[in-house]
Amino acid sequence: MNPADIAWILAAVAMVLLMFPGLSFLYGGMLDGRNVLNMMMMVMASLAVTAIVYVVFVHGLVLGDSVGGLGIIGNPFEYGFFDSFMTDDAAGGTLFGAFYILFAAISVALVASGAAGRMRFGSWLVFAALWVVLVYGPLAHWVFAFDNEETGVIGGWMRNVLGLHDYAGGTAVHMNAGAAGLALALVLGRRKSTAMRPHNLPLMLVGVGLLMMGWIGFNGGTAAGANFLAEYVVLTTILASAGGMLGFIAIERIRDGHATLLGLGTGVIAGLVAITPVADAVHPVAAIVVGFLGAAGAAWAISWKRRHRVDDSMDVFAVHGISGIVGALFATLFATAAAPAGLNGVLFGGDPSLIWRESLAIAVTLVYSFGMTYAIAWTLNRIRPIRVADEGEELGLDRSIHAESAYEGRIL
Repeated sequence: MNPADIAWILAAVAMVLLMFPGLSFLYGGMLDGRNVLNMMMMVMASLAVTAIVYVVFVHGLVLGDSVGGLGIIGNPFEYGFFDSFMTDDAAGGTLFGAFYILFAAISVALVASGAAGRMRFGSWLVFAALWVVLVYGPLAHWVFAFDNEETGVIGGWMRNVLGLHDYAGGTAVHMNAGAAGLALALVLGRRKSTAMRPHNLPLMLVGVGLLMMGWIGFNGGTAAGANFLAEYVVLTTILASAGGMLGFIAIERIRDGHATLLGLGTGVIAGLVAITPVADAVHPVAAIVVGFLGAAGAAWAISWKRRHRVDDSMDVFAVHGISGIVGALFATLFATAAAPAGLNGVLFGGDPSLIWRESLAIAVTLVYSFGMTYAIAWTLNRIRPIRVADEGEELGLDRSIHAESAYEGRIL
């Protein structure tokens, strides 16, 4: 890699790291004040657990040569303990190893939405380790591992056999986390009280701001260098966040009679999620539309969740799962070959098979993630209850588990 590319990816890694305190502030601000520290610890600990497990063998599961050439799972021993990254391979392997750790860790952290205020912290750590191996590892291999004809390496089936277009992880990261958060919420059951409002909306907005910055690194760094593709996806990412922001508060104003700061923040994240799979494939104006439609999808899903009394506390299924689906399907119709990806959607003369190929990838992602996550959580719960006792939940997990409080002297 040349120095400019290295400098940009280093900057992108730093920005993606900001997503962890950002998500902590977002999720923490959206909760009641008795559980804010526990949620922050769950998010931040996701990075620690994932990094340790990932460096041992998960990078091989994700990017290693596909076992048996089937495109199902990579060779777990290929990058074991990151031994090969101790010397400069001139291709940035060491740097991208760090980048991929963060992709995996933020996927785990998002799932914490389904566990808010009622899961044992130790159970979360065990769940996170198993999830990154059994759920994230295979899905990321299907999406991120490319065939290499020169070396004979076989990548994942979604990317190389099905021909999935997913720029930066709409399937492996966002839809995956959305389905997993829903599954975990269903295994844990509803909180004893779900009537409490977000306790600190300014803190939530700080989290949104940090996540916006992190997303520039997330999408921009996926361009793998300081190049025009990075320029383009940074532009479409910003435009989609604007479309999502205005889209969600417009829907609130029409539906509820008022726009809210919580809705504004939710719309920003929904727009960012929606653009992630198609940031390289749509016109800049279409990026605004993608963000708007992603926010509309999230708003509908949040209403659906409330009607069905599903306690996905921070709406990861609605905001990441549904908005990710909206973005991926948008590409099948409105992608333009004038964008860097060179992909035409059906309405621009593209191959109609793109619709069923993207739809199949979405369906498999949701079914695999939901089913495997449910199995992991259910099994752990059979071994030892993963939900805290009623009195601990009533007191709040900050005090009952961690013996501290975000707001000493106040009862929230």
